[in-house]
Amino acid sequence: MTHPTLGIALITHNAAARLAQCLTSVSFADEIVVVDGGSTDGTVEIARAHGARVSIQRDWPGFGPQKNRALDALSTDWILSIDADEVVTPELAAAIRAAIATPAADVYSVDRLSSFCGQWIRHSGWYPDWIPRLFRRSSARFSDDLVHERLMVPANTPVMRLQGKLMHYSYEDFETVLRKLDAYSTAGALQRHAAGKRGSLSIAITRGLWAFARTYLLRRGFLDGRSGFLIAVFNAQTVYYRFLKLAHLDQPR
Repeated sequence: MTHPTLGIALITHNAAARLAQCLTSVSFADEIVVVDGGSTDGTVEIARAHGARVSIQRDWPGFGPQKNRALDALSTDWILSIDADEVVTPELAAAIRAAIATPAADVYSVDRLSSFCGQWIRHSGWYPDWIPRLFRRSSARFSDDLVHERLMVPANTPVMRLQGKLMHYSYEDFETVLRKLDAYSTAGALQRHAAGKRGSLSIAITRGLWAFARTYLLRRGFLDGRSGFLIAVFNAQTVYYRFLKLAHLDQPR
């Protein structure tokens, strides 16, 4: 009797910093697929050195479609979708193996704990952060969003939780913070523009202020100290520039 197989789906682009640690943490899987967007920092070499099958796709369709490419490249019974800056703890690895050996559901959520410039964040809307990531093949797919994609699970499908943490090294320095601020605000503007939404300076200011208040006060970012304040500012700036860029896209050319 064969055991259920597990595949790991990743997308990468210049993700060498944490990739080796990420792939080592999922070395128990039967197959690893990495869809790379054209890295120049050794990402592809690291992935192949850890036994991953790499597919280079230089055309960037957005996070959701790119992740679906990784799903489609796998033929295993189960799929775990993770990012290159995420590390599976031994406790979570054991829970994953147990879940697919005697499944009680088709979809499982993991408990993700994220860091900001070296500090693990437990408030600010970042935690708790239960996200569906482990699923039986063909039971879920990612949305086609350019950014902030989500795993779409059929209605009335039970989603169970796994023990253990998924450690997310999301913003390791301020250069990464600024780079992601620009990338996320641009992608968010393009996504809203395609949906027929409009932006303006007044909307940008109002939404930016609300993003700060929601993060720092309502989501208790102040309990995260200095990092909580910086995250609130980061969220506010991302929203502010998103709607400014959206307003710019609305201008006649």
